[in-house]
Formats: sequence, C-alpha cells, structure tokens
Amino acid sequence: MRRPLALGVALGLVLPALVACGGSDQDAYCAAVKDHQQELSDIVGSGEPDSLLKALDVFRDLQDQAPGDITDEWQQVVTSIEALQQALDDAGVDPATYDRAHPPTGLSAEDRARIDAAAKQLGSGTTLRALQDLDQQARDVCKTPLTL
Repeated sequence: MRRPLALGVALGLVLPALVACGGSDQDAYCAAVKDHQQELSDIVGSGEPDSLLKALDVFRDLQDQAPGDITDEWQQVVTSIEALQQALDDAGVDPATYDRAHPPTGLSAEDRARIDAAAKQLGSGTTLRALQDLDQQARDVCKTPLTL
C-alpha cells in the first residue's frame, strides 16, 4: 500500500467539508478560498497519491490569508505537508510513484525512516485535529465551500 502518500486521498475526504468565511478580518481569507476553490477541488478530487502535496501551494496561500484564530491549525497542516515533501525531495523520491512497501532501489534506511516519520506526522491525530478544527471553524463562520 502506498501508505504515506495515499494519506492524501484519506485527508481528501476531510477537505471537501472545509469552507470559507465572510466578515471583517476574514475577507481576504474568504476571497482566497473562493479563488482557490476550483483548483483545490480538482487536486483533491484527482485521487492521485500525491494530491495533498500538490495542494501545498494552495494551503500556503490560505495559511497566509487566514484570520488569527486559525493560524495555528494552518501552521500544523502546512508544516506537516512540507516535512513530507522535504523528506521525499531529500531522498530523491518521486511522490507520485513512491510505494512504501516497495521503495525505490537504493533508498537508504535513513531516508526511508525520515519519509515514514514525516508521513506519520502528517497522519497524526494532531494534524487531523487541526483539519477538523479548520472544518468546524469554517462551518461555524463561513459560507463558501473550500471545494466544490
């Protein structure tokens, strides 16, 4: 199973429920959500094992625009995705084809351990809780879905 990168598909199930918001401090965030809605829908809906990594730039922009009450949650999500991306880059591994059960020939035990650790953090309760908190905040405050 492509566990570390298949996580993108699993988290993709949470992402469609996220929504944007409206009002005072949150106008820039809501505009960013609306601007990225179709792109994020296409990325998450692709079902590709590296879809979460492909959404990183969108998440970074949303993080930059996020109101103060959700910056910690966005930091958790973005930092976790960045750590996995960095581990894969450092190992010279293509995220779209990486298979934990059948790693590429020549992948060192150290690189594999770093990829596994980053994937574990991305799938951790802390990161999933951050996604849930973003979802709840968006449901409570916002009206525009993050994805279609």
